[in-house]
Formats: sequence, C-alpha cells, structure tokens
Amino acid sequence: MSDKFLSLIVPVFNEQEVMQVSFERMDAVMREIGYPYEIIYVNDGSRDDTMRQLRQIAKENKQVRVRSFSRNFGHQLAVTAGMDIARGDALIIIDADLQDPPEVIPELVKAWESGADIAYGKRAKREGETFMKKFTAFCYYRLLSSMSAYPIPLDTGDFRLIDRKVADTFLKMREHNRFLRGMSAWMGYESVPVEYVRHERYAGKTKYTLKKMLKLAMDGITGFSNRPLSIVGTLGTVFSMISGLGLVALIVLCCCAVKFPAWLWAVDGLVLLDGIIMLCMGIQGAYMNRMYDELKGRPLYIVGEELNVD
Repeated sequence: MSDKFLSLIVPVFNEQEVMQVSFERMDAVMREIGYPYEIIYVNDGSRDDTMRQLRQIAKENKQVRVRSFSRNFGHQLAVTAGMDIARGDALIIIDADLQDPPEVIPELVKAWESGADIAYGKRAKREGETFMKKFTAFCYYRLLSSMSAYPIPLDTGDFRLIDRKVADTFLKMREHNRFLRGMSAWMGYESVPVEYVRHERYAGKTKYTLKKMLKLAMDGITGFSNRPLSIVGTLGTVFSMISGLGLVALIVLCCCAVKFPAWLWAVDGLVLLDGIIMLCMGIQGAYMNRMYDELKGRPLYIVGEELNVD
C-alpha cells in the first residue's frame, strides 16, 4: 500500500484545549490506514497556547508539518494554505475540534480507493448542538441548495477527502472569498457521501461566531448563484404590479366618494419604495464587494512561521 501518499489538513484557531488529544487520535487513525502520510496543521492566527503545542508536536513527529498565519485569515483560507503544500495523492480536510470523528477517515479512503474523486462526510445526526443551531443549519443548507446553480449536497461541511486532481483544480482557483463546498460542486467531479454522526465538541468553544457563519453563508450564495440578482428584478416587477393595483383602488375609491387618509398611502408607498431600493443596493453591493476583493490582487494569506516544511 506504500504506492499512495495521504495528506491530512487540519486548520486550527485557538484550540489549546484539544490539540494534543486531537493529534493523538488523528495520528493513530492515519497509521492504521497503512499508507504513508503527513499531517498539515495550519494555525489561523491563534492567540492562545495552540502554536506552542504545535511546535512541540512537530518537533517530536516529523510527519507533522505546520504553517502559521501572521494573523487570522479565516477557515477557508487556512484549508487552502494546507492544500498549497500538501504532497498527497489524496487530501483529507478535517477540523481539530473532533466534532467530525477521525475514525471516519478510513471510510473516506475506501470510497476513494473505489474510484470516488471526492468523498464527503454527510451528517446523519448532530450531537451536542442547540435546537436553534440545528434549525438554522437545516434552513441554510436548503436555501443554499435551492439558490445554487450547482448541486451542493445537504448537511455537509468541509470534512472530506479529495483526489489529487481535484486538489490541483482547487489550486488554480485563487478567489479570495472562498466557499470550498460550492467550489467542489462547481467542478463536477464524481462525489460520494459517507454518513456519520457528528459529535459534540471535545473541549473549548466553537470558533464559528454568528458573524463568521453569516459571511460564509453570503460567500456561498453570492459565489455560486446569480439568483439574488434575478430575485431583485422579480421583486421589482411584483411591487410595481401591487403599486399599479393600489393606484387603481385609489381611483375607484375616489370615484365612489369613499373617504380615506391619503397621507397613509403616501407614507406607506415611500417606505415600500425605500425598502426596495435598499434591498437592490444591498444585493448589488455584495457582488461588487467580491469583485473589489479580487481586483486588489493581494495574496490570499501571509505565512508567519513554518515547521517541517521543505
């Protein structure tokens, strides 16, 4: 089995409580698979003891490679930084918090050995999460799937295995506002799901704040769907028709000598028009912001330190 090589990519941000246990479980699973492997940690600007622990792990384990950002650039760019130096015939992406069990990795590898270009983890159940988190995730994935021009599997995250040719395609796509799940769907490679139970976080708190989740949601929608733009046109048409019917109603009421406070219609009409204009500007601004980020031509990330990286 030594003819293949695996790369495990682990983005980390303030994970001092789980780093050692996480490494031990992941390393044990990778050894059991039987292929030569490397574990690539990308420190996304952690401000706790994470980087000190990574230095010690890399010192004691030569199969561990570390890239540390100069500041926090975000989860999606941390995964990209790992891909940039990965040498594997297959790349596996997993978070350090152990919510996605490392013990599922062999199943992803088996799917790859059977011919899959992408084997992605599909959450059959989510443990240790609040009703609101589950409900919002349920709604978001279905909204994204309905709006995307490309089929994005429901109830999936970035926990997946990708073949070398898929990784090479990723590396050609250098947009700043990245949404890896959508990029995978856009490529069209053969993908197979591997169902698993998502566990409760082993220790610490989630690093995906509401702000970060909303940004990821917006990147997913604006990056892989132009339907928000068409929705604006549809809303404009609908509201114009409603306004026209309202005008007809006013004329009828006037003809029937029915008294009504006309200023209420004026105020309501102004509020409605302002709302439509602001909605249109907001959606257009989201797309223009993406173009602005790309036109600046800045690097995707800045590496401050590397360990065991040739």
